[in-house]
Amino acid sequence: MLNSILDTSNLEIVQVLCCMGAAVVLGLLNALLYMASSRASKSFVCTLALLPLVTGAVILVVNGNLGAGIAVAGSFSLIRFRSAQGSAKEILHVFLSASLGLCLGAGYVGLAVLLFAVFALAALALNAARLGEKPDMSRVLKITVPEVLDYDGLFDEVLSRRTDSWSLESVRTAEMGSVYQLHYLVRLKDLAKTKELIDEVRTRNGNLPVSVVRVPVEKETF
Repeated sequence: MLNSILDTSNLEIVQVLCCMGAAVVLGLLNALLYMASSRASKSFVCTLALLPLVTGAVILVVNGNLGAGIAVAGSFSLIRFRSAQGSAKEILHVFLSASLGLCLGAGYVGLAVLLFAVFALAALALNAARLGEKPDMSRVLKITVPEVLDYDGLFDEVLSRRTDSWSLESVRTAEMGSVYQLHYLVRLKDLAKTKELIDEVRTRNGNLPVSVVRVPVEKETF
């Protein structure tokens, strides 16, 4: 089952088509596996789906030819400098697609299927276990204060008790200059006590609007 189905000295069209078909199927499954756990662009999904086919075809051509193999390895190394940096998960799935193509190009269909099955089970198990995940305690605290109120140091005592760290990121006027809006970047000690933080701030800013929002996260691009 794990032996190669190809005879490099006499390639048969049926065997080659079997390897290419398996490459397309496993590439699509890899793309679907990635989409199940992460957002992805259309181009990246198509890349994951077709990379095993392209890699496998190249391996079929250079199989047994040392000089051609070295040339192909050099050309693949140049592709890195023409690609934007991806996340760790994206790079992992790209390597998986390339590895599937290498296995299938050498005719090891059973090994390729086994590799993908073990990878998929391990990935799903790690996602279910939420390994390495930590609650995001960073928030943006927005406080509105009247223009007659001296806000310098006014909330320091509250923030020191309720947060692990904080910094005043920006100050701007609003409502024709009648109020100031303060934006703090804070790291909360306890998310469950967010209401208590807001209540304490309201007693110091004249009960004007106070909000706590998540820190905007930039989308990763491939």
